[in-house]
Amino acid sequence: MVNSVFGQSFDYKNYSALLKKYVSENGNVNYDKLNQNKTELNAVIVQFEKNQPKQNWTKNDKMAYYINVYNVFTLKAVVDAYPVKSIKDIDKVWDKNFIATSKGKISLGDVEHKILRKMDDPRIHFAINCASFSCPNLLNSAYLPETLDKQLENVTKLFINDKTKNSITAKSASVSEIFNWFAADFKKNGTVIDFLNKYSTIKIDKKAKIKYLEYNWSLNK
Repeated sequence: MVNSVFGQSFDYKNYSALLKKYVSENGNVNYDKLNQNKTELNAVIVQFEKNQPKQNWTKNDKMAYYINVYNVFTLKAVVDAYPVKSIKDIDKVWDKNFIATSKGKISLGDVEHKILRKMDDPRIHFAINCASFSCPNLLNSAYLPETLDKQLENVTKLFINDKTKNSITAKSASVSEIFNWFAADFKKNGTVIDFLNKYSTIKIDKKAKIKYLEYNWSLNK
């Protein structure tokens, strides 16, 4: 799991082990047990803080790093405020600067909007997890630079075809608010339907109307 191209020292092994221990294959998080073992989470957080991206890191190196950063610090935000029923119960959760970087502390919102979205890959929206039922499932292993493209393809396809997240037929599409909130990201190479059809097992008519489903912000537990 160490990136051997530049001999970088960051290894996602401990982070993956943490995910395997506390996150199910379906992306449900055992916050009760994680809360009882905060030292494990905080030890992983320290590893991320000590291994900041370098200038010679590739785009995949940086993207994988910041996807993982978003997800692990989201876990930290929930655990630090636990017990809560929803991440939205945490004051300014996406605006609070609590992620240490070499240039100062940044927020989850900064990671999402100022870093990841600027990498121009809409698939990141299915990799980052906001600790909620309607979010794309939290992968229970780390995103890795060398397998990132395959992982992003997989999670995008899984999310779009997940009937608990979207309802798709040939003539209609009731889909996640994610496709509304970040519509501009999905329209860079066509329409939202074009993007959906790239991954959906059911092809949607180009003239079909899109409806957006109410988002369930209950914790993904």
